[in-house]
Amino acid sequence: MKYKDMSASIHPLPREDDSPLRGNLLVATPSLRGDTFAKSVIYMCTHSAAGAMGIVINQRAPEVKFRDLLAQLHLPHNEIKVDPIVHFGGPVESGRGFVLHSTDFMREDTIRLGDNIGITGTVDILRAISEGHGPQKSIFALGYAGWGPGQLDAELQANSWLTVPADDDLLFSGGLSGKWEKALLKIGVTPAALSFEAGHA
Repeated sequence: MKYKDMSASIHPLPREDDSPLRGNLLVATPSLRGDTFAKSVIYMCTHSAAGAMGIVINQRAPEVKFRDLLAQLHLPHNEIKVDPIVHFGGPVESGRGFVLHSTDFMREDTIRLGDNIGITGTVDILRAISEGHGPQKSIFALGYAGWGPGQLDAELQANSWLTVPADDDLLFSGGLSGKWEKALLKIGVTPAALSFEAGHA
């Protein structure tokens, strides 16, 4: 896996006319079984008429280690203080890295997504994390989930996704396997109660 420094902004950029989905979670319904996004939980960075972008927060990037990425970028890695999970952020631009993080760490290229959440995509934040002075809470992901204009709206109308308020526990807790179930339970839905027929979730 080749990592690319994501110095450019997220696509599309957050806008003033972003929908209320921004800053919330999308939780896949069983209609997406067999899909790349089956049982995914996605933090939504932006959703407007221009399209949508989010980061999958409950899937691990296969066979990718944070230490190896640091070595590839010629950053100190032999004595790193933390070795975070590398997440599969989505299938778009899978070589680009993004860090969702608490806003105790803010840089010029950080985009604030909400009161307590920012996203940074440059090597500087990886260096800070490896040296132990990065954000207090963070998720490092390769790639992102992206939708063109109107595409996510159509998927929402088809009941492919449920919307769940984000919180720090769902977003930043280390255990990945139970996040889908926890996100559903937050809105009072059990996996067994979901229909496996599209349009009836």
